[in-house]
Amino acid sequence: MSSILLIKNGTVIVGAEIELRRADILIKDGRIVEVADNITPTEKSSVIDATDRLVSPGFIQTHVHLCQTLFRGSADDLDLLDWLRTRIWPMEAAHIPESLAASARLSVAEMIKGGTTAALTMETVRYTEAVLEAVEATGFRATIGKCMMDKGQGVPAGLQEQTARSIEEAMQLMKAWQDRSERVRYCFAPRFAVSCTRELLEEVARVAAKTGTIVHTHASESHREIEIVEAETGYRNIVYLDKVGLSGKNVALAHCIFVDEREINLLAETGTHVMHCPSSNLKLGSGVAPVHEMLERGVSVSLGADGAACNNNLDVFIEMRQAALLQKMRKGPEALPAREAFRLATIGGARTLGLEQELGTIEVGKRADIVILNLEQLHCAPAPDPLSTLVYAARSMDVETVIIDGQVMMRDRVLLALDEREIRETAKREYKALIERAGI
Repeated sequence: MSSILLIKNGTVIVGAEIELRRADILIKDGRIVEVADNITPTEKSSVIDATDRLVSPGFIQTHVHLCQTLFRGSADDLDLLDWLRTRIWPMEAAHIPESLAASARLSVAEMIKGGTTAALTMETVRYTEAVLEAVEATGFRATIGKCMMDKGQGVPAGLQEQTARSIEEAMQLMKAWQDRSERVRYCFAPRFAVSCTRELLEEVARVAAKTGTIVHTHASESHREIEIVEAETGYRNIVYLDKVGLSGKNVALAHCIFVDEREINLLAETGTHVMHCPSSNLKLGSGVAPVHEMLERGVSVSLGADGAACNNNLDVFIEMRQAALLQKMRKGPEALPAREAFRLATIGGARTLGLEQELGTIEVGKRADIVILNLEQLHCAPAPDPLSTLVYAARSMDVETVIIDGQVMMRDRVLLALDEREIRETAKREYKALIERAGI
């Protein structure tokens, strides 16, 4: 039996042009089939009244670590490499399937409540199947990768891999999940050049290009990282990744804070995607990415909260606002306007996922990933420009309804398929056990 959902009387952000107009949206079997005035409901229609509400495409975060949400508040006030070596890697090594599933469910619940409907994620080295299965059960949309690490200083035994075994496990996951689910997909996720051999990176590049699989990695997040890569390879980070085949439209690089003119041009020429994580970059003291210059050169840029261990929340509204404000600080008030910040969190994210024909805008034929916001709030009033209000004043708590693939996941701020209390209590229990296993 087909499912029909009708959203009535909303102020809808329509199309790639980001046009705001009063309209209804008819959704059938997970896809948008009509955007028009005064669509008449049928007996089979489930109707959502969006009067005085803003209707937006679902937000897409392109750099998240679901496995790290359990570490929230446990790795604060540290430099990137110290943060990894003394806190994150030991905790990741202590994960078991149960704690990973709990962390994934906590992440998904938080993101849905904040209007995020899709994410690109990197997990830890072991037990990625537990994350894939946990996310699939929630109804969330995600592209998930097993972290790959076959070298590096300070890597605990639980994360150390042999090159061939790392590639073999990643290939097994890719084959198992490539046709299993429309919502949950697999990506290759070598951690970064510091913790991956050239052999591993080149093989990932080869297989990913052959199969059309996304490669999700970190690049140029800190000066120390760049110095290590240059000392080992003779190349700056982005140039080295290009040399080993990790550039192009199926490659997504998180951060790219310290990139020179040549590297920005290389990113633009190859169509490599950049995932900007402003709050994480600020909290780790890493720096501010030159997003304004990247966009001017035509680089594909999207947004992510990164992990809750280096951000402390997974709130796309904070990331949109931070992204805009930081570029204004660097290049003036017109450097990243509200409309462009919104694009980074929607259309830009869809492009990074290779799903721009399916997601990122409200248009006939696209998947129905939609959020409905209540801007009738003191902190939003008087809201003369709803889009500007969304980026600069709105908060995640203003999201009332979330729809993924035509399924209502949250209505009136109540999660329909997930038990918030159970998720929270399980996360607390699994965190306590994980810290004991980690011995920190």
